[in-house]
Amino acid sequence: MARAFLSGNEAFAYGVRLARAQVISAYPITPQTIVVEKLSEFVEDGSLDAQFIHVESEHSALSCALGASSVGARAFTATSSQGLLYMAEVLPYVAGGRFPVVMMNANRSTALPWNIYGDQRDSLSQLDSGWIQSYAENAQEALDLALMSFYIAEHKDVQTPYMANLDGFVLTHTYEVVEVPTAEQADEFLPPYKTENKMDLEHPRNLAFSAGPAQNYIFKYKEHRGILAAKKVITEAEERFEKIFGRRYPGLVEEYKTEDAERVIVTLGSIAGLVKQIVDTLREKGDKVGLLKIRYMRPFPKEEIAGALKNAKSLAVLEKDISFGNEGTVFTNVNSALHEGGVNIPTQNYIGGLGGKNISAEEIEGIFENLKSPDGKVHFLGIDEEAV
Repeated sequence: MARAFLSGNEAFAYGVRLARAQVISAYPITPQTIVVEKLSEFVEDGSLDAQFIHVESEHSALSCALGASSVGARAFTATSSQGLLYMAEVLPYVAGGRFPVVMMNANRSTALPWNIYGDQRDSLSQLDSGWIQSYAENAQEALDLALMSFYIAEHKDVQTPYMANLDGFVLTHTYEVVEVPTAEQADEFLPPYKTENKMDLEHPRNLAFSAGPAQNYIFKYKEHRGILAAKKVITEAEERFEKIFGRRYPGLVEEYKTEDAERVIVTLGSIAGLVKQIVDTLREKGDKVGLLKIRYMRPFPKEEIAGALKNAKSLAVLEKDISFGNEGTVFTNVNSALHEGGVNIPTQNYIGGLGGKNISAEEIEGIFENLKSPDGKVHFLGIDEEAV
């Protein structure tokens, strides 16, 4: 295992190389471009034996990956923001066909106003498309998720496409030291892709067909069941990963000092790193605060969230997203999990980081302070709501 100084984008590209992706369909869009650029270099220098296909649009990029996966190839693509929205028609095609394409999405605000900076409205708008969705906190996790994503997506009980999300610029373009596994370790972890769900002249079958109401309903149920099965496979993949690489991941959520926490912030992505620092600072002052980081939005960790928060007195969901006219999408999902789990505590929603606006340490400290007397409202960080 070697150490390298990599951006989040580069780290993910190294992970895809280690996974030995066979087809890479590429269309550049900021802040994703570096991923496919780096992979093109790997293909050119011979360190990755893959077909690199530069297509004419994001829609074509995912359509190409679908086609490659449908003949049994390990396929990868990447996108961001408007590119992901342009792919929206193809997302349920890939999911409904049970083709385990892996895609990295560089989280970025959607237009209008036009903006290249990072929030998570692009991926969260596609929660219902039938894809597994994970959110990385740092570059090391990005590389490791690249490897684990193929293992999880291709598992016979799952057979579901996987969208790995990295916060635009905050993670995609910042550098840190990353442990890069050897090819031998990666090969031990991830076996070659084999599936019967493919077009095969020797064993012809009907794929991607039309289905009437009765049959369609059954296929959608099986699709749902495949994502639910991913819960067990994620645990299996992480346990296998720890044995081979020595790094441990906590599953669908990560609990940080929540055991005796009275006030908890729930969030996802790179902002979790800053929240951890604030938790440590406030703990030194005697405040019983904690963090619950959601690592997977699909499959959604209902039981894990309710279990982790059952002893808290109040919580806030901090997210870089808004479902216009309602509240944050993550907040809606978390409240549903608490309700189903019988956890009845005050909750608050904080919307921040839209269009890449910085979320400060002081604002996070303010959230913890406000949780002493939660008001149940949706708050927008850094906005004087009466003045706007």
